[in-house]
Amino acid sequence: MILFYVIFGIFLILALRGLYPSDTKETVMYSEFVNDIKSNKINRMVVYEDGKITYTLTTDTQQRAIETYVAPQMISTDKFQNLLDELSNNGVKVKFEPSGSSMFLVNILGTIIPLAIIIFIWFFAMRSFSGRNSQAFSFTKSPAKKYLSNDQKVTFKDVAGVDEAKEELEITVKYLKNPDLFKGTGARMPKGVLLVGKPGTGKTLLARAVAGEADVPFYFISGSDFVELFVGVGAARVRDLFNHAKQSAPAIIFIDELDAVGRQRGAGLGGGHDEREQTLNQILVEMDGFDPKTDVIIMAATNRPDILDHALLRPGRFDKKVVVDPPDVKGREEILKIHMRGKPIDPDVDVKLLARRTPGFVGADLENLVNEAAILAAKKEARLITLHDFEEAIDRVIAGPAKRSRIMNPKEKRIIAYHELGHAIVGLSLPNANPVHKVTVIPRGTSTLGYTESLPTEDKYIVSKSELMDNLSQMLGGRAAEELVFDEITTGAANDLDRASDIARRMICQLGMSKKLGPISWGREENEVFLGKELTRMRNYSEEIASEIDNEVKQVIMDTYDKAKEILEKHKEKLDEAADRLIDQETITGKELATIIGLEEEGNYYREDEFEEDTEQAEETDEKNEKETKDESKSKVVSENDQSKDKEDDENGEIKKA
Repeated sequence: MILFYVIFGIFLILALRGLYPSDTKETVMYSEFVNDIKSNKINRMVVYEDGKITYTLTTDTQQRAIETYVAPQMISTDKFQNLLDELSNNGVKVKFEPSGSSMFLVNILGTIIPLAIIIFIWFFAMRSFSGRNSQAFSFTKSPAKKYLSNDQKVTFKDVAGVDEAKEELEITVKYLKNPDLFKGTGARMPKGVLLVGKPGTGKTLLARAVAGEADVPFYFISGSDFVELFVGVGAARVRDLFNHAKQSAPAIIFIDELDAVGRQRGAGLGGGHDEREQTLNQILVEMDGFDPKTDVIIMAATNRPDILDHALLRPGRFDKKVVVDPPDVKGREEILKIHMRGKPIDPDVDVKLLARRTPGFVGADLENLVNEAAILAAKKEARLITLHDFEEAIDRVIAGPAKRSRIMNPKEKRIIAYHELGHAIVGLSLPNANPVHKVTVIPRGTSTLGYTESLPTEDKYIVSKSELMDNLSQMLGGRAAEELVFDEITTGAANDLDRASDIARRMICQLGMSKKLGPISWGREENEVFLGKELTRMRNYSEEIASEIDNEVKQVIMDTYDKAKEILEKHKEKLDEAADRLIDQETITGKELATIIGLEEEGNYYREDEFEEDTEQAEETDEKNEKETKDESKSKVVSENDQSKDKEDDENGEIKKA
């Protein structure tokens, strides 16, 4: 931008110099002009209408112009014509031009037009340059967006699946609504609230809900918006943002992706004068130097709290941390109901089943799922969104869209069918594996040629060794089926082997699940703060231990693989029948497969009736806990009222005595 101003100034100077050229001409008397003609000294001459004459001398090597003047009416006299004839005889070229004032006007127009073009270009360049900040040169203005209470309002009713986080933030809402209540007890509200959670769990939505519930202005800005090319801009924007928030107090400042500007100082590239560090220092100063009477609360969101600077997390700054976990089954059900509002949902859609079929899904995933189902229904021009639309949407989100046009030869399709049945039959036969929901050989996405879907019975937070071993056997069931049926292995099990090997190594190295090596964690993770992810795992054991680790990992893999082969050999007679059914139908349910191989009674597959019973029991337990909580609160209130009444009676008695 500085270069633009330099070029603009040069053009302006040149234009003005062209408009007012320097006067270097010599003026002589008319008599001397006539003598020069008589002496044949004139080289060329120009005669103007207003009587001005300019000429150059043949004896002047620099050809400097000489001026003289005659009366305009004299130009047409015979005497002047004789002089011109004499010049013509001497071979001198004489040129007649308009008056000098006309030439001056031409010079002005020739200068103003290019100058106007330059100003026009400068004007639009400035508009484009200042478009982001609304005013030219407003680098230091905060780009934060301000949302008022009358804007699209979000409340806690629009947030589900994060009940604990909402309870934590309700205190913040109470403070913003009635700060005198806290000040009366001498309580200090946390100046900063840090929302920590995986992407898509609803951290930003929670912050907006807090602003909507408290009915206060909400300033939204991303951590990357503070940092610019010019040094000092980030710190100035921080000051501007906090000044605006103080003027609108009570208010909320929400910084999304705080790790973009709040990373630990001194890590990675850049020295002490790094622009990001200056911005972070200004944030620290503003948070710690807040006037407690401003009633401004800072909220921030990050999915990498481990890389934040320790000065940010100390008491007095972001001293309140709210963890936003992925929702459980009940939370996913509530989130789905929120996103289904206003949509034509078929009454037969089982929201509980959908919640169970989406383990690990966060709020953003569930919103995308409902939208995908609505798109599929609209594509069919259907009036209602059916359960089949949701089933297909789940498959699209997990494995990608179906590739029914992909042509596979019968041999490859049969190999894929036996491979997937290997996973499913092993899963059906092992009690600690996840129940089998369905098996399909429909290609999806870029690399999925078929898959087996297993549904967990409940959300798990710890996993036993037996569960890990059964899951490994189920992963290796596809390779075992290929070897058992075709006596040959393919590349189809590459991903299964990769995941199984990773789990087995974690069992030995990190979880201490080897009897031979004992309950020891071998190796230590090395985290690089600047990049914000794990790069290496430091090896703190000998070559002998490394060899034993490799042997133990191999032993775990081979044991689970042999177990999978043993199960498949037991059901080999029914395997062909199941493969024919799968190839013909392309998709079969876990119950259908269990019926084919004779495991309908004891098979580990999804059962709707059992799931409904578990759900009803869970709901009854939740209702009971909620009722007990209400009763405790009620009894507590009654007790407090009785105490206050007794105290009041005592005071009245003392007054009467007095």
